[in-house]
Order: sequence, then structure tokens, then C-alpha cells
Amino acid sequence: MFSFAPTPGQSSADLYADLVESARALTTGESDSVANMANVAALLWQFLPDLNWAGFYRVVGDGLVLGPFIGKPACIRIAMGQGVCGTAAASGETQLVPDVHAFPGHIACDALSRSELVVPVVRDGRVIAVIDLDSPTPARFTHDDTRGVEALAAALVNSI
Repeated sequence: MFSFAPTPGQSSADLYADLVESARALTTGESDSVANMANVAALLWQFLPDLNWAGFYRVVGDGLVLGPFIGKPACIRIAMGQGVCGTAAASGETQLVPDVHAFPGHIACDALSRSELVVPVVRDGRVIAVIDLDSPTPARFTHDDTRGVEALAAALVNSI
């Protein structure tokens, strides 16, 4: 059985390296993308403090559909270009949002969310999903978080 946990006082670079390694260990050899996304959502929740939502939205047709996650119930479908997730999916660019209330068109699935980080998962030049992290703390996410979750997305591209 796997045992994964961040080390107290660990640098963010080391924390994300461990998170990516743990995600690879859980997903290597498993072809079911839903199972892999579910385990990675659990890892994000375990490794990263001060989250109130962690999970995936999958590109299905011309929009996003809710994937495995941990947190309160969420919006099931998001149009491309709408909200933080739809913007990340449509642009193919990470969205680091220190104050979701200042983001034009923010979709409030959980009124307690104050900041958000959404990273596209890109395969063969096409966004196939986004990793979505929400926090009740304003400006919770940093550029270190951005780099770390982007590395995670790159590591997962063939597992989801």
C-alpha cells in the first residue's frame, strides 16, 4: 500500500517534487483515467494546506464536465471561456487568481472560495482537462504553486 505525506518544514520545490513522484507512483500502470484523477485529487488535498476544493474538470465536447474532486459539490458543466476553469481551458494558460471576486465572470460554486489556481492539462497541443484548486484564503496560491501544479499536469498527461 502507498503512504504519502508532506514533510513538515519542506520547501515548496521539494513538496511539489514529492507530490509529482507520488502521483506517478499511483498512476503508473493504471489505464483508468477516472481512478487516476481521483487519486491525484486526494493527493492534492493531502499535500496542500488551506484548500476547500481540489480536483479536475474534463474537456467533453465543447465544454468542461466535472471530474473527480474533493470538496463541496461543484458546478457540473462549465462553458469554454467562462469562469476561471473555462478561461484556462480555452486559453491553454494557467490562471493564478488571488481574488476570485475580482475575476470577470467568476463562477461561484462555493461562496467561501477566495483564491483559485487552475492549470490546463495539455496532450498533443490540446487541453484535455484542468486541475482546479480553490482556497478560502485570498492570495493563497503563489508562483511556486503554479510551477508545481504545472509540473504535476505535465506528469499526468498520459495517465488521465
